[in-house]
Amino acid sequence: MMTAIGNGSLIYCAQPEFDCAKTWSTKLGVLKLGACNCSLGFNITGTSFLAHTETCTTSRINGKAGCNSNDEMTVNDCRSFSGKSIPRMSTNWNSANIVWHKCSVEKSDREELLKQRGCVIWITGLSGSGKSTVACALSRGLHARGKLTYILDGDNVRHGLNRDLSFAAEDRAENIRRIGEVAKLLADAGVICIASLISPYRKERDACRALLPEGDFIEVFMDVPLHVCEARDPKGLYKLARAGKINGFTGIDDPYEPPPKSEIVLRQNQGLCDSPNDLADVVISYLDKKGYLKA
Repeated sequence: MMTAIGNGSLIYCAQPEFDCAKTWSTKLGVLKLGACNCSLGFNITGTSFLAHTETCTTSRINGKAGCNSNDEMTVNDCRSFSGKSIPRMSTNWNSANIVWHKCSVEKSDREELLKQRGCVIWITGLSGSGKSTVACALSRGLHARGKLTYILDGDNVRHGLNRDLSFAAEDRAENIRRIGEVAKLLADAGVICIASLISPYRKERDACRALLPEGDFIEVFMDVPLHVCEARDPKGLYKLARAGKINGFTGIDDPYEPPPKSEIVLRQNQGLCDSPNDLADVVISYLDKKGYLKA
């Protein structure tokens, strides 16, 4: 068996037969090993674990071996094998004893690969304002320019990741928080993430903005009046809300807080509705001007 490490060092491994006395434990799925002929190990919180249970030898390339070879591996990568400089444990909300593991391949490397800058385009507005339609037009326009995008649509995400959430105030806040965290990961991957959801409260939108570096959260406000959205009513939800069959519906019996300082505002032009492609082009022009369409 052959495993590649970095950009040059190879580890050649013999057949997967343990060269040691071994005992199996059914508790916690742990394999307890005795004295083994293994070449790699790492250390977690002071306890040594074997990283490989096969007889292995390290190939020398350019006269060097392992982490000393002329590859892309950094000191931090090597320390993960040696067990040195273990980061301090931290506690994050209900998750205790967790450590952020940093990789030498960073956002800038992924952006260079994709020839674009990862960011979040957050489209907010009333139901029926055209958020999802503009999001799709924007994704098509960027795709035609060879740019990688992904849409996080409010309804679509509730089919899977957020299907356990209701439309109560606390669940709506959690819905937005989760989408914000996923959007952050996509932007870190170098993707142009398009989040399209009502997100009616400034507090939650601002919290999502705070997750990203300054400039990487681009708020797009669909400034379409309530009476226009209600006249469209593409899902029939306004009619249900007016009939009292839906409670807490944004714009009817639950408030929408317009963004005071969005990067982009898309509104009707003198009473006429611009096409989705026209509105998408406004966003694309902004991205191009700000340098997001190149690494």
